[in-house]
Amino acid sequence: MRTVPDHIPRPDYASHPEGEPLSERAMRGNNSIRILTDEEQEGVKQACRIGREVLDIAAKAIGIGVTTAEIDTAVYQACIDRQCYPSPLNYYCFPASCCTSVNEVICHGIPDSRKLEDGDIVNVDISVYYKGYHGDLNETFFVGNVDEKYKKLVKVTWECLDNAIKEVKPGVRYRDIGAVIQKHAQANGFSVVRSYCGHGIHQLFHTAPSVPHYAKNKAIGVMKPGHCFTIEPMINEGTWRDETWPDKWTAVTEDGKRSAQFEHTLLVTETGCEILTRRLEKDGQPHFMDQLK
Repeated sequence: MRTVPDHIPRPDYASHPEGEPLSERAMRGNNSIRILTDEEQEGVKQACRIGREVLDIAAKAIGIGVTTAEIDTAVYQACIDRQCYPSPLNYYCFPASCCTSVNEVICHGIPDSRKLEDGDIVNVDISVYYKGYHGDLNETFFVGNVDEKYKKLVKVTWECLDNAIKEVKPGVRYRDIGAVIQKHAQANGFSVVRSYCGHGIHQLFHTAPSVPHYAKNKAIGVMKPGHCFTIEPMINEGTWRDETWPDKWTAVTEDGKRSAQFEHTLLVTETGCEILTRRLEKDGQPHFMDQLK
């Protein structure tokens, strides 16, 4: 496990022997959703802008023959260069600076020495902690020449997130987001993972609200201006059921078929929402959808 220079501010779990986020644990069972002040909103926005930069750097590192450990190295260095802490590092003892989830891995894949192969799909999940605030986003990328059926899976997953974001505005129940996602996924022959969900984010990495991605869930809360949270649907080619590897992190599809995911951090405004982790035109980075052309 890498170490982060002492001068970079870090979350409480960074130095905890079991990686336990004590500040999060203190909030367990509390379903109240924080309305962020202007200062807090700006803090999250800064973290999200940096997270976007780091993911774009990770994207450039992806290619046939590249190991996910090499992607992790690029992410770690990008974080250090920007004076931020890679949020996953030591979170409940997670050993890396990002999650890399290839093919049948749904989420929380640990970077390792496996080389990416022609036809793979790989999700890179980036979270950063900057000056006391977290930012969180992920995207699924193609490696080389990807089969059309997997391109469709990735495209539909992106559309699921996009459709959900369009619903975000004051007065909407968090429980209603899942129905929008599941409707689009099922209409295209795919299923929605139920074990993992979107979450509130600010000074805490994971907190209220919980944002499930499937229909008929029991999420608590109604959106209000100043709420900040992620939506991050995981869409599977086959069954929605998942299993966890013995490493206690890597979640895979029960049937071994592929899974894709996209994630944004959102801030509810008076009329809708702001996508804090959006791609910026001035970055000159190709949009994900360009992969499909």
